[in-house]
Amino acid sequence: MSLPKPLQDVVNALSRLPGIGPKTASRLAFFLWRAPQEVSVELANALMALKREITTCPRCFHLMASGQEACDICLDTNRQREMICVVEEPLDVIAIERSGAYRGLYHVLQGVLSPIEGVSPQDLRIAELIQRLEQEPVREVILATNPSLEGEATAMYLRQRLQPFGVKLTRLARGLPVGGDLEYTDPNTLLRALLGRQEMGDGEG
Repeated sequence: MSLPKPLQDVVNALSRLPGIGPKTASRLAFFLWRAPQEVSVELANALMALKREITTCPRCFHLMASGQEACDICLDTNRQREMICVVEEPLDVIAIERSGAYRGLYHVLQGVLSPIEGVSPQDLRIAELIQRLEQEPVREVILATNPSLEGEATAMYLRQRLQPFGVKLTRLARGLPVGGDLEYTDPNTLLRALLGRQEMGDGEG
C-alpha cells in the first residue's frame, strides 16, 4: 500500500537528509502529520529563514547572518589575529569553539580534496586562504582537517602551498581517532589535540 502523495513527498524529502533512512523519515513524516499545525508551520518558516537569512562570511567562510560585514568571530577584536585554524566545514568551527582551547581566527575550506568525487583545489577556498596570508599578519596556520585519508591529503597539499609564506604550520595532535570527524569529537579530546599540536616538518607526507 502506497502512501498518499503529500505524505510520501515529505518522506522522500526527509530521506535525503544525512543520517536519516526511510524508516526514520516515515516516523518523522507521520509525527508531523499528527502534530498540531503550528509545529509544521514553525518548521517550514525556520527552514525558509535558514536559506534566506544565513550566508557565509566573505573573509573566513564560516556561517553568519545575512547583512553582516563578516562573521562574529572575524569581527571579534579580542581574537588572536596572527593565528588561523583551517577546517573543512562550519561544524568544525563550532566543535573547536566548544573546546575553549582556541582564540584565533578560522578559515573554512568548505570541503576536502577528493579525486574520486571530483573535488580539486579549485573547488575549495584555498585561493582565499593564500590571499589572507598575503594581506594579514598571520604567524601560525593550524591545519585542522579531519584525520581521514582526504583530510590528511588536503593538509599535505596545503603544507606545500603555504610553506613559501614562512608561517608556522602545525597539525592537530594524534589524539583524534583516525577516520573521525571533528564535529563528533568530544571537547576534551579536541582540547588535547589543539594544545598538543605539532609543527609540520619538511619530511612529512
